[in-house]
Amino acid sequence: MFDFRSDTVTMPTQAMRQAMASAEVGDDVYGDDPTVNELQDFAADMFGFDSALFVCSGTQANLLALMAHCERGDEYICGQQAHNYMFEGGGAAVLGSIQPQPLTNQADGSILLSDIEQAIKPKDIHFAQTRLLSLENTIGGKVLPQEYLANAQQLAFNHNLKIHLDGARVANAAVAQGTSIANITQYFDSVSICLSKGLCAPVGSILLGDERLINKATRWRKMLGGGMRQAGVLAAAGKLALTEQVDRLAEDHANARLLASLLAEMDEFNVEPVQTNMVYCDYLGEAQGNKPLKQLAAELAKQGFVFSVAKKLRLVTHKDISEQGVRQFVDALKQALC
Repeated sequence: MFDFRSDTVTMPTQAMRQAMASAEVGDDVYGDDPTVNELQDFAADMFGFDSALFVCSGTQANLLALMAHCERGDEYICGQQAHNYMFEGGGAAVLGSIQPQPLTNQADGSILLSDIEQAIKPKDIHFAQTRLLSLENTIGGKVLPQEYLANAQQLAFNHNLKIHLDGARVANAAVAQGTSIANITQYFDSVSICLSKGLCAPVGSILLGDERLINKATRWRKMLGGGMRQAGVLAAAGKLALTEQVDRLAEDHANARLLASLLAEMDEFNVEPVQTNMVYCDYLGEAQGNKPLKQLAAELAKQGFVFSVAKKLRLVTHKDISEQGVRQFVDALKQALC
């Protein structure tokens, strides 16, 4: 099967499976799991932070960051397309009593700095207090430029705000720019990094911050039921995600560009420019008298090619989709359209 729905479907590598089987473990709630502690110390050092916390998901990492930065009734600013606003169940509002202030994302994924500045609430009892600016990189497969991040950091500092990065795919952003992840994370007070997307670990994310924030996040993690016991079996794979899988993402990007170029040769698709491992396109075939996209998806699924049906088609490349898999998918798609 070639599954283009998301890079969350990646399978752990054989090295990860072996490391998980032999991991030294302890009770992480007591701070006794040596493999978890090793991963946290390694990640904090790798990305230039005081502390790190291993958590079960990117959603939890983002929620813990928001709840550690903000108090009840506070506000955070984010993009209208931000994952922690659109796709994480409203956790900040429901569980943290934190008000989101979503702003329009530009075509490149950024938020206009002027929009951010205008949205910051004055010190007045009528308003929620703006405490945090949250950005996402990559967002919709797009990379935020380094200069933009530096300017956003300066804006946050000037207005006494903290700044958080939803860096679920920040490794993709780093590889696309030919830089290190630390060169991106340097602009933020906290960062969440997902280990279980393109980096192939089976479970887990890392939350990075200073000691105060991580201590607060650790308490929230326990309260939210996220305290794990012998979690070293997962952390062992997480460390290999950071040490063995980051540079490999360049292959995913190359396969995404190949997929985009092959689809662009077909009249049935209008393909957007590709920066990382996500291909976005509009399906024009139905308007041209071809099969509906839902029917195409069902036929291709029987042949082992899976993708999500949506108004805007998103196809994601990852470790388990090779160049050959891309070419086979496009060939099958052409046959289905005949």
